[in-house]
Amino acid sequence: MNDDLNGILHQSASELLTQLTEGRLTSQTLVEASLARIDSLNGALQAFINVDAKGALAAAKACDRKRRTGQTLGALHGLPVAVKDVSDSVGIPTTKGSRLLAYNRPVRDELSVARLKAAGAIVLGKTNTPAFAFGAICTNDLCGPTANPWDLALSSGGSSGGSAVAVTTGMVPLAQGTDFGGSVRTPAAFCGCVGLRPAPGTIAEPYRPRGWSMLATQGVLARNVRDAALMMDVMQGGHTDDPSSARFISDAYSLKVANLESVNGSRMVRVAASLTLGGAYHVAKPIDTAFSQAVELIGVLLGPVAWQHPEVSEGVAAFKTLRAAESWATFGALVNAQEQHLSASFVWNVRQGEGISASQYLHAENTRTKVYRRFQAFFSQFDLLVLPATSVMPFANTQDDVWEIEGHACETIIDYLACTFLISLVGFPSICLPMPRQPGELPVGVQLVAKPGNERWLLQVAMQLENSGFQHQWPPCVSGPSTERNPYAIGD
Repeated sequence: MNDDLNGILHQSASELLTQLTEGRLTSQTLVEASLARIDSLNGALQAFINVDAKGALAAAKACDRKRRTGQTLGALHGLPVAVKDVSDSVGIPTTKGSRLLAYNRPVRDELSVARLKAAGAIVLGKTNTPAFAFGAICTNDLCGPTANPWDLALSSGGSSGGSAVAVTTGMVPLAQGTDFGGSVRTPAAFCGCVGLRPAPGTIAEPYRPRGWSMLATQGVLARNVRDAALMMDVMQGGHTDDPSSARFISDAYSLKVANLESVNGSRMVRVAASLTLGGAYHVAKPIDTAFSQAVELIGVLLGPVAWQHPEVSEGVAAFKTLRAAESWATFGALVNAQEQHLSASFVWNVRQGEGISASQYLHAENTRTKVYRRFQAFFSQFDLLVLPATSVMPFANTQDDVWEIEGHACETIIDYLACTFLISLVGFPSICLPMPRQPGELPVGVQLVAKPGNERWLLQVAMQLENSGFQHQWPPCVSGPSTERNPYAIGD
């Protein structure tokens, strides 16, 4: 790829949109550059399961024609994006990382995808995920494992690993993901990009079977906070068929956050930090070291940091029960019918919910309510809670799951995600930023949590930290050699 195209792909989504608007760049050129980088890197990284080159180029030409003729344009007009391969996008198979769905072609877009398209975004393809978005390693029987761009032998994180790698390496400026227990934040931390999980309901999902469920949500992966806000501004908003979305105003992630003025105002930001939420989980020593250094810097930038945390007693057990019950309700029939064609990790995850009683489920909901109220009380004293975004460093792609941390055995294969899934449990908005590090060092992520309703403020804080070193770095593989194509790719 020539230097001019590399220069294009190293720009932010906001910068690219400015160039498109001013006529200094065409959507066709931008899409061609993205496709060239995907062609160069995807064989080694396996970020995409399917790439629709033909459809993307046709859409880019249509965007350019619309711009030339002076028609009304959307906020992302002509910008290439990627969608995680669990969300429907018409024209590209939704495999959900399973050979059982290898040729499943959706008849309608997921609402968030429809909103992206309506804003003029061009979906280049579907990014890799473990089967049905369950698993520590972003691999499946169609594609993978998705390699970490900082070390190809290591994991990109699950389950939005493909989206994180696509953004981190400049294949696309923006990518959609989903997050149940940390599936946006973990890959963002492992790969060194921004991962935003909004409060559930912010991005309406009117086609899901359980509209009242508020554990999982969609999210955004980007290379900087401003771009994450830009994508959220398009994807967010309520829908009458999604009851969880009814309480959210439509401008929760308004682009008004784009100003970079200090958030301190007339008083210091009240910041709390915790490494393990009072021993709710264990962390690896490199995480402990990096997190302590990050908190020290945050204290310099935002004001004194109190080492305090909300009480999360029984929260881990409650999340496991609720997650397992939902997983069994969704996938139990599939596991019973097709277990021999499914990964061991996926089967294990789903069967955890087999036999959970109504009493156990409701007890878990009671606990969840208690923890939520403790978080609300905690945030009456603090504005921001700082946590690690992962409990471990990126691990080998040959490793199946995480079974121990610093000599402490994990009871289940999701224990290492407690630093993120406890935030999922209470539904508070959170964003993962890369911690400052020396060039060439593996990324480590820090998680910033705010009270629901303070999303714009959270993004302003995140931008302030980003300007002080909590930011994306380019991995060495962005100029890597071309390797074999994915046999399941569609288009030219």
